[in-house]
Amino acid sequence: MTTQRTVPTADLTRIERSGIRAMLDRAFLGDFDDDDWDHALGGLHVLVTEGGTPIAHAAVVPRRVRHAGRSWRCGYVEAVATHPEWRGQGFAAAVLTEAERIIDHGFDLGALAASEAGRGLYLGRGWRPWAGSTWALGPDGPVRTEDEDDSMFVRIVPGGAALDLKGALACDWRDGDVW
Repeated sequence: MTTQRTVPTADLTRIERSGIRAMLDRAFLGDFDDDDWDHALGGLHVLVTEGGTPIAHAAVVPRRVRHAGRSWRCGYVEAVATHPEWRGQGFAAAVLTEAERIIDHGFDLGALAASEAGRGLYLGRGWRPWAGSTWALGPDGPVRTEDEDDSMFVRIVPGGAALDLKGALACDWRDGDVW
């Protein structure tokens, strides 16, 4: 039986965490490292399971982003994936629908870094490509992240952040890929 639920990282069992990680490793063809996993923790997980086995996942983690002279609460989307054997059945759309609901009701904006393969999915759901510059607020000050400029997408939340899509967007620092 296929089920979907939203659960905080703290409420995932050790077995569930291991199952999610294994599914993400498989879905990303081995291109999902320990930093990527760490980035997906600490927020809410939208999880689809079949018979208790994870088949689709998205995480919404809280981050701070700086834009237009102030800091904004951002629901940052991480680790969106569907197990290869379950693709094409709407599970990515299902987990994203819930992730977007979480963002729309709990944050000033949403953001994510999309792979080339994932761009169409996000564009089709109304996510907006970031046309401005991207930065990270590093330990020694702002660091330009121009390699991420073309992969950044934002979700505009009604009543949330007033975004200038051609402006600068800076994220908080973290190990691994900062965006």
